[in-house]
Amino acid sequence: MARQVRRRPKNSKMAHDKDHAASNGSGTLAAHFAKFAQATAQWTGHPAAFLLALAVVVIWIVTGPVFKYSDTWQLVINTGTTIVTFLMVFLIQNTQNRDILAVQLKLSELVLAMRGAENKFASIEDLSDEELQELHDDCRARVDMTLSHIDRRRNPARQKPRAAAQHAKSHRRTKAAACKS
Repeated sequence: MARQVRRRPKNSKMAHDKDHAASNGSGTLAAHFAKFAQATAQWTGHPAAFLLALAVVVIWIVTGPVFKYSDTWQLVINTGTTIVTFLMVFLIQNTQNRDILAVQLKLSELVLAMRGAENKFASIEDLSDEELQELHDDCRARVDMTLSHIDRRRNPARQKPRAAAQHAKSHRRTKAAACKS
């Protein structure tokens, strides 16, 4: 019996949000927050948002003489910027988490799709710091080896010592094989 897979229409973000919220039990709060955070990040990254913030600061500066640069006048801008900054930290963190997860998933897909690639890199973000350092060291060694091969190809004069080393290694193998017989 063939397994039926429920498919959602392409570009159906609302269907995905409902499926996601229902599947992970987090309810609609997480879905609504994600949608709000994404929309807010889009809007606040727009030049119009910068111009609006600049206009608020200019208006605040212009009203300084009217309020005689009082403590209340200063408190208004300090409180406003503190509240906005505090709330934006959470929105920015949410969008960064989503963006980095999307990048990780795309890279994982590429790693898994490439022939000859090491699939252990597809879920590398789940490794401990020590495991990441070990993989980094392994990759660094592979890069160094590759760079030395490229350098030898570009500089044929360097190949003579390598050829001699290979000849000596081959001679040792032949000698070892003869001793075993």
